[in-house]
Amino acid sequence: MTIASNVKQTLASLKGAQATIETFASLEKNAENREVLDRSARQIAGVVTAMEKRTGFLEFAEPQYKGF
Repeated sequence: MTIASNVKQTLASLKGAQATIETFASLEKNAENREVLDRSARQIAGVVTAMEKRTGFLEFAEPQYKGF
C-alpha cells in the first residue's frame, strides 16, 4: 500500500468518525455532553482539513496517485 493510499484511507476513516460523533451530538439531550461531542467533531474537522491539504500535496508531487 502506498503512502497516498494510506493517507486517503485515514482521511476516509476520520470523516466517518466525524460523522458518527456529529450524529451522537445531535441525539444527545445533555447540553454538557453535546458540547463535548461538538468540540470533538470540530477537532476532527481540523485534522480532516490538514489531511486534505496533505493529500493535495501528495497528488501534486506524485501525479500517479491522483484519484486513488
